[in-house]
Amino acid sequence: MFWSSTGKARARLTQRNAAPRGLARSVRRRIFGLAPDEASFTKRGFRGAGEPAQARLERIGSTFIVGYMAALDDPEPESLLPAVEAVDTEVRGFAYEGAAMALALLDMLAPWDRSRVQRFLEGSDYRHVYMTYVGMGWAWARLGRSVEPKLMRVDPLLGWLAVDGYGFHEGFFHGARYVEQRRQQPLSGYAARVFDQGLGRSLWFVEGAGVGRIIDRVRSFPEARWPDLWAGVGLACTYAGGVDREALEELARATGPHLPQLRQGSVFAARARERAGNLAPHVELACDVLFGKPASVVAPLADQAERAVTGAQGDTPRFELWRQHIQRLTAAISGAA
Repeated sequence: MFWSSTGKARARLTQRNAAPRGLARSVRRRIFGLAPDEASFTKRGFRGAGEPAQARLERIGSTFIVGYMAALDDPEPESLLPAVEAVDTEVRGFAYEGAAMALALLDMLAPWDRSRVQRFLEGSDYRHVYMTYVGMGWAWARLGRSVEPKLMRVDPLLGWLAVDGYGFHEGFFHGARYVEQRRQQPLSGYAARVFDQGLGRSLWFVEGAGVGRIIDRVRSFPEARWPDLWAGVGLACTYAGGVDREALEELARATGPHLPQLRQGSVFAARARERAGNLAPHVELACDVLFGKPASVVAPLADQAERAVTGAQGDTPRFELWRQHIQRLTAAISGAA
Protein backbone atom coordinates (compact mmCIF):
# COMPACT_ATOMS: atom_id res chain seq x y z
CA MET A 1 0.00 0.00 0.00
CA PHE A 2 0.99 3.65 -0.02
CA TRP A 3 3.32 4.58 2.81
CA SER A 4 1.43 4.49 6.06
CA SER A 5 2.65 7.63 7.77
CA THR A 6 3.27 10.78 5.81
CA GLY A 7 4.48 12.55 8.95
CA LYS A 8 7.16 9.92 9.55
CA ALA A 9 8.16 10.04 5.90
CA ARG A 10 8.53 13.80 6.02
CA ALA A 11 10.64 13.59 9.17
CA ARG A 12 12.96 10.99 7.66
CA LEU A 13 13.35 13.05 4.52
CA THR A 14 14.13 16.19 6.50
CA GLN A 15 16.84 14.36 8.42
CA ARG A 16 18.50 13.62 5.10
CA ASN A 17 18.29 17.08 3.58
CA ALA A 18 22.05 17.42 3.47
CA ALA A 19 22.56 14.29 1.41
CA PRO A 20 24.51 15.29 -1.68
CA ARG A 21 22.83 12.80 -4.01
CA GLY A 22 19.41 12.70 -2.36
CA LEU A 23 17.75 9.64 -0.94
CA ALA A 24 19.12 6.23 -1.77
CA ARG A 25 16.91 4.14 -3.99
CA SER A 26 16.21 1.60 -1.25
CA VAL A 27 15.13 4.32 1.17
CA ARG A 28 12.81 5.92 -1.37
CA ARG A 29 11.26 2.57 -2.13
CA ARG A 30 10.82 1.72 1.55
CA ILE A 31 9.12 5.03 2.36
CA PHE A 32 7.09 5.60 -0.77
CA GLY A 33 6.95 2.32 -2.70
CA LEU A 34 3.76 1.05 -4.32
CA ALA A 35 2.89 -2.63 -4.60
CA PRO A 36 1.69 -3.75 -8.05
CA ASP A 37 -1.69 -4.88 -6.70
CA GLU A 38 -2.62 -1.32 -5.66
CA ALA A 39 -4.23 -0.97 -9.08
CA SER A 40 -6.29 -4.17 -8.92
CA PHE A 41 -10.08 -4.06 -8.65
CA THR A 42 -9.89 -6.54 -5.79
CA LYS A 43 -7.53 -4.37 -3.77
CA ARG A 44 -9.48 -1.19 -4.41
CA GLY A 45 -12.93 -2.76 -4.11
CA PHE A 46 -14.03 -1.37 -7.46
CA ARG A 47 -17.18 -2.55 -9.17
CA GLY A 48 -17.17 -4.33 -12.48
CA ALA A 49 -14.84 -7.19 -11.60
CA GLY A 50 -15.00 -9.75 -14.38
CA GLU A 51 -16.39 -7.27 -16.91
CA PRO A 52 -14.51 -6.53 -20.17
CA ALA A 53 -13.26 -3.11 -19.03
CA GLN A 54 -11.52 -4.49 -15.94
CA ALA A 55 -8.37 -5.65 -17.70
CA ARG A 56 -7.95 -2.32 -19.47
CA LEU A 57 -8.46 -0.20 -16.36
CA GLU A 58 -6.15 -2.41 -14.30
CA ARG A 59 -3.52 -2.09 -17.02
CA ILE A 60 -3.84 1.68 -16.81
CA GLY A 61 -3.36 1.57 -13.06
CA SER A 62 -0.41 -0.75 -13.38
CA THR A 63 1.18 1.57 -15.93
CA PHE A 64 0.80 4.46 -13.51
CA ILE A 65 2.67 2.41 -10.92
CA VAL A 66 5.40 1.58 -13.44
CA GLY A 67 6.00 5.29 -14.01
CA TYR A 68 5.79 6.05 -10.32
CA MET A 69 8.30 3.39 -9.33
CA ALA A 70 10.63 4.32 -12.19
CA ALA A 71 10.76 7.86 -10.81
CA LEU A 72 11.46 6.59 -7.30
CA ASP A 73 14.27 4.42 -8.62
CA ASP A 74 15.82 7.25 -10.62
CA PRO A 75 14.30 10.69 -9.95
CA GLU A 76 16.69 12.50 -12.27
CA PRO A 77 14.47 13.53 -15.20
CA GLU A 78 17.28 13.25 -17.71
CA SER A 79 17.64 9.52 -17.11
CA LEU A 80 14.02 8.88 -16.10
CA LEU A 81 12.54 10.03 -19.40
CA PRO A 82 13.94 7.16 -21.50
CA ALA A 83 12.41 4.66 -19.06
CA VAL A 84 8.99 6.30 -19.28
CA GLU A 85 9.23 6.63 -23.05
CA ALA A 86 9.80 2.87 -23.25
CA VAL A 87 6.20 2.28 -22.08
CA ASP A 88 3.71 1.33 -24.80
CA THR A 89 2.62 4.49 -26.61
CA GLU A 90 -1.12 4.08 -26.05
CA VAL A 91 -0.82 4.03 -22.24
CA ARG A 92 2.35 6.08 -21.89
CA GLY A 93 0.51 9.11 -20.54
CA PHE A 94 -0.38 7.17 -17.40
CA ALA A 95 3.29 6.38 -16.81
CA TYR A 96 4.03 10.09 -17.07
CA GLU A 97 1.27 10.75 -14.56
CA GLY A 98 2.76 8.29 -12.08
CA ALA A 99 6.28 9.59 -12.57
CA ALA A 100 5.07 13.15 -12.00
CA MET A 101 3.49 12.15 -8.71
CA ALA A 102 6.76 10.68 -7.45
CA LEU A 103 8.80 13.67 -8.61
CA ALA A 104 6.34 16.10 -7.04
CA LEU A 105 6.55 14.23 -3.74
CA LEU A 106 10.32 14.50 -3.76
CA ASP A 107 10.20 18.15 -4.81
CA MET A 108 8.01 18.93 -1.80
CA LEU A 109 9.80 16.79 0.75
CA ALA A 110 13.43 17.04 -0.34
CA PRO A 111 14.36 20.74 -0.01
CA TRP A 112 17.76 20.38 -1.67
CA ASP A 113 16.14 20.03 -5.12
CA ARG A 114 12.69 21.31 -6.04
CA SER A 115 13.09 21.34 -9.82
CA ARG A 116 12.41 17.74 -10.76
CA VAL A 117 8.90 18.18 -12.17
CA GLN A 118 9.86 21.27 -14.14
CA ARG A 119 12.90 19.55 -15.63
CA PHE A 120 10.72 16.52 -16.40
CA LEU A 121 8.30 18.76 -18.32
CA GLU A 122 11.07 20.50 -20.19
CA GLY A 123 12.86 17.27 -21.05
CA SER A 124 9.69 15.80 -22.54
CA ASP A 125 9.04 18.96 -24.56
CA TYR A 126 5.74 19.32 -22.65
CA ARG A 127 4.17 16.50 -24.68
CA HIS A 128 2.42 15.07 -21.61
CA VAL A 129 1.93 18.36 -19.78
CA TYR A 130 -1.72 17.63 -18.95
CA MET A 131 -0.91 14.29 -17.33
CA THR A 132 2.13 15.70 -15.57
CA TYR A 133 0.09 18.35 -13.81
CA VAL A 134 -2.55 15.77 -12.89
CA GLY A 135 0.19 13.63 -11.35
CA MET A 136 1.39 16.60 -9.31
CA GLY A 137 -2.09 16.80 -7.84
CA TRP A 138 -1.86 13.21 -6.62
CA ALA A 139 1.14 14.26 -4.55
CA TRP A 140 -0.68 17.33 -3.19
CA ALA A 141 -3.55 15.10 -2.10
CA ARG A 142 -1.32 12.46 -0.57
CA LEU A 143 0.51 15.00 1.55
CA GLY A 144 -2.65 16.97 2.36
CA ARG A 145 -1.04 20.17 1.10
CA SER A 146 -2.97 23.44 0.82
CA VAL A 147 -3.87 24.05 -2.80
CA GLU A 148 -3.75 27.85 -2.90
CA PRO A 149 -0.01 28.29 -2.22
CA LYS A 150 0.78 25.54 -4.71
CA LEU A 151 -1.30 27.14 -7.46
CA MET A 152 0.70 30.34 -7.05
CA ARG A 153 3.83 28.48 -8.18
CA VAL A 154 2.54 26.60 -11.22
CA ASP A 155 1.18 27.51 -14.64
CA PRO A 156 -1.85 29.78 -14.04
CA LEU A 157 -3.95 27.87 -16.55
CA LEU A 158 -2.81 24.26 -16.65
CA GLY A 159 -1.92 24.25 -12.96
CA TRP A 160 -5.61 23.76 -12.21
CA LEU A 161 -5.25 20.25 -13.63
CA ALA A 162 -3.32 19.41 -10.46
CA VAL A 163 -6.49 20.14 -8.50
CA ASP A 164 -8.28 17.75 -10.85
CA GLY A 165 -5.61 15.19 -9.95
CA TYR A 166 -6.26 15.89 -6.27
CA GLY A 167 -9.94 15.05 -6.75
CA PHE A 168 -9.16 11.90 -8.72
CA HIS A 169 -6.82 10.69 -5.98
CA GLU A 170 -9.46 11.14 -3.31
CA GLY A 171 -12.09 9.28 -5.33
CA PHE A 172 -9.70 6.48 -6.26
CA PHE A 173 -8.24 5.90 -2.79
CA HIS A 174 -10.99 7.23 -0.51
CA GLY A 175 -14.09 6.24 -2.43
CA ALA A 176 -16.02 5.31 0.70
CA ARG A 177 -15.75 8.92 1.86
CA TYR A 178 -16.04 10.93 -1.35
CA VAL A 179 -18.04 8.61 -3.61
CA GLU A 180 -20.19 6.41 -1.38
CA GLN A 181 -20.86 9.02 1.31
CA ARG A 182 -20.58 11.97 -1.12
CA ARG A 183 -18.79 14.10 1.43
CA GLN A 184 -18.14 17.70 0.59
CA GLN A 185 -14.85 18.44 -1.11
CA PRO A 186 -11.91 19.25 1.21
CA LEU A 187 -11.16 22.35 -0.88
CA SER A 188 -12.93 25.69 -1.08
CA GLY A 189 -13.89 28.24 -3.69
CA TYR A 190 -13.33 27.38 -7.33
CA ALA A 191 -10.89 24.65 -6.33
CA ALA A 192 -13.85 22.67 -4.97
CA ARG A 193 -15.36 22.62 -8.46
CA VAL A 194 -12.15 21.44 -10.10
CA PHE A 195 -11.87 18.80 -7.37
CA ASP A 196 -15.25 17.50 -8.55
CA GLN A 197 -14.00 17.30 -12.12
CA GLY A 198 -11.26 14.96 -10.91
CA LEU A 199 -13.72 13.08 -8.72
CA GLY A 200 -15.97 12.57 -11.74
CA ARG A 201 -13.01 11.19 -13.67
CA SER A 202 -12.33 8.71 -10.86
CA LEU A 203 -15.85 7.32 -11.22
CA TRP A 204 -14.77 5.74 -14.50
CA PHE A 205 -12.46 3.52 -12.46
CA VAL A 206 -14.46 3.18 -9.24
CA GLU A 207 -17.46 1.98 -11.23
CA GLY A 208 -15.39 -0.14 -13.61
CA ALA A 209 -16.46 1.89 -16.67
CA GLY A 210 -19.99 0.62 -16.09
CA VAL A 211 -21.98 3.38 -17.75
CA GLY A 212 -25.24 2.59 -15.97
CA ARG A 213 -23.50 2.61 -12.60
CA ILE A 214 -21.69 5.86 -13.42
CA ILE A 215 -24.96 7.54 -14.39
CA ASP A 216 -26.60 6.44 -11.15
CA ARG A 217 -23.56 7.53 -9.16
CA VAL A 218 -23.46 11.03 -10.62
CA ARG A 219 -27.18 11.44 -9.98
CA SER A 220 -26.69 10.44 -6.36
CA PHE A 221 -24.77 13.67 -5.73
CA PRO A 222 -26.40 17.05 -5.13
CA GLU A 223 -27.49 18.38 -8.52
CA ALA A 224 -25.28 21.46 -8.22
CA ARG A 225 -22.25 19.16 -8.50
CA TRP A 226 -23.39 17.32 -11.62
CA PRO A 227 -21.86 19.63 -14.27
CA ASP A 228 -18.33 19.24 -12.95
CA LEU A 229 -18.71 15.52 -12.31
CA TRP A 230 -19.90 15.04 -15.89
CA ALA A 231 -16.89 16.97 -17.19
CA GLY A 232 -14.63 14.49 -15.44
CA VAL A 233 -16.56 11.54 -16.83
CA GLY A 234 -16.19 13.01 -20.32
CA LEU A 235 -12.44 13.23 -19.94
CA ALA A 236 -12.18 9.66 -18.65
CA CYS A 237 -14.39 8.05 -21.26
CA THR A 238 -12.28 9.63 -24.00
CA TYR A 239 -8.77 9.36 -22.57
CA ALA A 240 -9.04 5.98 -20.81
CA GLY A 241 -11.72 4.31 -22.93
CA GLY A 242 -12.88 0.76 -22.38
CA VAL A 243 -16.49 0.84 -23.62
CA ASP A 244 -18.29 0.46 -26.94
CA ARG A 245 -20.37 2.86 -29.03
CA GLU A 246 -23.65 1.82 -27.45
CA ALA A 247 -22.34 2.62 -23.96
CA LEU A 248 -21.04 6.01 -25.03
CA GLU A 249 -24.37 6.83 -26.64
CA GLU A 250 -26.14 5.89 -23.41
CA LEU A 251 -23.77 8.12 -21.48
CA ALA A 252 -24.38 11.09 -23.78
CA ARG A 253 -28.15 10.71 -23.53
CA ALA A 254 -28.05 10.53 -19.74
CA THR A 255 -26.27 13.85 -19.28
CA GLY A 256 -29.24 15.85 -20.54
CA PRO A 257 -28.48 19.57 -20.14
CA HIS A 258 -24.96 18.73 -19.01
CA LEU A 259 -23.84 17.34 -22.35
CA PRO A 260 -21.69 20.49 -22.91
CA GLN A 261 -19.68 19.64 -19.80
CA LEU A 262 -19.25 16.01 -20.88
CA ARG A 263 -18.03 17.23 -24.25
CA GLN A 264 -15.66 19.74 -22.68
CA GLY A 265 -13.95 16.97 -20.73
CA SER A 266 -13.72 14.97 -23.94
CA VAL A 267 -11.97 17.88 -25.68
CA PHE A 268 -9.38 18.00 -22.90
CA ALA A 269 -8.73 14.29 -23.36
CA ALA A 270 -8.49 14.46 -27.15
CA ARG A 271 -6.07 17.37 -26.98
CA ALA A 272 -3.94 15.68 -24.33
CA ARG A 273 -3.59 12.59 -26.49
CA GLU A 274 -3.01 14.52 -29.71
CA ARG A 275 -0.31 16.60 -28.04
CA ALA A 276 1.40 13.45 -26.79
CA GLY A 277 1.11 11.71 -30.15
CA ASN A 278 -0.89 8.81 -28.73
CA LEU A 279 -4.34 9.10 -30.27
CA ALA A 280 -6.07 5.73 -30.18
CA PRO A 281 -9.18 4.11 -31.70
CA HIS A 282 -11.20 4.60 -28.52
CA VAL A 283 -10.49 8.36 -28.67
CA GLU A 284 -11.78 8.49 -32.23
CA LEU A 285 -14.85 6.52 -31.17
CA ALA A 286 -15.65 8.92 -28.33
CA CYS A 287 -15.22 11.95 -30.58
CA ASP A 288 -17.47 10.40 -33.21
CA VAL A 289 -20.21 9.64 -30.70
CA LEU A 290 -20.05 12.89 -28.73
CA PHE A 291 -19.39 15.32 -31.61
CA GLY A 292 -19.93 13.49 -34.86
CA LYS A 293 -16.39 14.60 -35.72
CA PRO A 294 -12.90 13.02 -35.77
CA ALA A 295 -10.38 13.76 -33.05
CA SER A 296 -8.43 15.92 -35.51
CA VAL A 297 -11.35 18.36 -35.42
CA VAL A 298 -12.14 18.03 -31.73
CA ALA A 299 -8.67 18.31 -30.19
CA PRO A 300 -7.76 21.76 -31.63
CA LEU A 301 -10.78 23.29 -29.90
CA ALA A 302 -8.77 23.33 -26.67
CA ASP A 303 -6.06 25.52 -28.17
CA GLN A 304 -8.59 27.70 -29.96
CA ALA A 305 -10.42 28.33 -26.70
CA GLU A 306 -7.17 28.93 -24.84
CA ARG A 307 -6.18 31.66 -27.29
CA ALA A 308 -9.61 33.25 -26.92
CA VAL A 309 -9.25 33.69 -23.16
CA THR A 310 -5.60 34.70 -23.08
CA GLY A 311 -5.26 37.93 -21.14
CA ALA A 312 -8.81 37.73 -19.78
CA GLN A 313 -9.42 39.83 -16.68
CA GLY A 314 -11.92 39.50 -13.87
CA ASP A 315 -12.73 37.28 -10.93
CA THR A 316 -13.50 34.12 -12.90
CA PRO A 317 -10.41 31.89 -13.12
CA ARG A 318 -9.04 31.67 -16.64
CA PHE A 319 -9.29 27.88 -16.40
CA GLU A 320 -13.06 28.22 -16.04
CA LEU A 321 -13.26 30.73 -18.88
CA TRP A 322 -11.32 28.23 -20.99
CA ARG A 323 -13.76 25.47 -20.16
CA GLN A 324 -16.77 27.67 -20.92
CA HIS A 325 -15.35 28.70 -24.27
CA ILE A 326 -14.70 25.07 -25.17
CA GLN A 327 -18.34 24.32 -24.40
CA ARG A 328 -19.46 27.03 -26.80
CA LEU A 329 -17.17 25.75 -29.52
CA THR A 330 -18.36 22.16 -29.10
CA ALA A 331 -21.97 23.31 -29.43
CA ALA A 332 -21.07 25.00 -32.70
CA ILE A 333 -19.31 22.02 -34.29
CA SER A 334 -21.97 19.58 -33.07
CA GLY A 335 -24.87 21.58 -34.43
CA ALA A 336 -26.30 22.14 -30.95
CA ALA A 337 -27.71 25.37 -29.61
